[in-house]
Amino acid sequence: MQSSELQRVSNWLIDGAWSTVEPVAMIADFCERLVAAGLPLWRFGIFIRTLHPEIFGRNFIWRQGGEVEIGTVEFDVLDSPAFAQSPLRIVFEQGLEVRGRVDDPASQRFPIINDMRAEGVTDYVAVPLPFLDGSDNATSWMTRQPGGFSDDNIAAIRSIIAPLARVSEIISLRRTAEMLLDTYVGNRAGARILGGQIRRGHNDTMQAAIWLSDLRGFTALSDRLPAETVVEILNHYFDCQVTAIRGHGGEVLKFMGDGLLAVFPIDEYVGDAAHVCSRVLEAARESRASVEALAFPVGDVVERFRFGVALHVGNILYGNIGGGNRLDFTCIGPAVNLAARLEKITGRLGRTIVASEGFANVCRHDWRELGEFPIAGFSKAQRVYGLAEEASVAIG
Repeated sequence: MQSSELQRVSNWLIDGAWSTVEPVAMIADFCERLVAAGLPLWRFGIFIRTLHPEIFGRNFIWRQGGEVEIGTVEFDVLDSPAFAQSPLRIVFEQGLEVRGRVDDPASQRFPIINDMRAEGVTDYVAVPLPFLDGSDNATSWMTRQPGGFSDDNIAAIRSIIAPLARVSEIISLRRTAEMLLDTYVGNRAGARILGGQIRRGHNDTMQAAIWLSDLRGFTALSDRLPAETVVEILNHYFDCQVTAIRGHGGEVLKFMGDGLLAVFPIDEYVGDAAHVCSRVLEAARESRASVEALAFPVGDVVERFRFGVALHVGNILYGNIGGGNRLDFTCIGPAVNLAARLEKITGRLGRTIVASEGFANVCRHDWRELGEFPIAGFSKAQRVYGLAEEASVAIG
């Protein structure tokens, strides 16, 4: 392998791998450049840890002649027998390079050696990929070359790790920022924040369907159950809604104790108001079924739950609101206030789903008028509608 050719690959990485945009394309291009430079590479893997509440990391696997495979690994892998016997465990826990040859008896302690033999691989090396924050990620390199990697090949791999680590860390940090924003503020808000809308006063007016919900009897539940149990119940309860909301194009903006605020933007990309509101209603019905099916055992008792959700449609102010350098990306406006007031009415009426007159007029369905109600902050009473399929249930 010519040092000048290897240096060209290194320079390409240092320049930011400018010929590629997505990680998958970058990894494929990187490996193909190394092969063209003379490295007898058959398979390459890179594992990057993530800052995610459910995912330990992501891995990308390249093989000659194939597409780059992407996988995610959850935290329970750390307790699995497969991880305990993996060379990558040594990389992550000790930051050491690990090598395994199919003809080396000492390498048989790694089950991956048998997989390598079946694939025609002769040599394997796992090399730490250190980030500037001190964390060790990992790369794996395999060859089918008779006799395995040469000393020059191993030296070439080690020399390319530093520029690969820098590019990988930059991509990883961008990915981490995206995931954290998606996790804490939602996809649409996260994209806007990453796009530079980070100053107080960066606000837009948009039309949206509004979803406001809460759990019935939450105060009493909190009083009689341990705090840890209440948190676990809330997580299951929110799962019942978030899956449906996101599945129908909604954006969860905020959790407020047992309350949830979500919006379903209405624009030319997602459809007109009637189309969007019909999806909102379908999400509400799916959530209702999921919450009704939720059974949580606490000792000898199985807890069951009911919730209420108010649906409205209108214009909202969407953007950064707060004080000083502590901002919240949320929505405000009379439409949000009305949805919040209607949500309180669901409990009084013993209903799960209620809608404003505006929502019911847009979303044609079998609605039943439930009456006119005075709403604090609004000059005139508001008509409230419920689904014909729901019967009112007395709330004690």
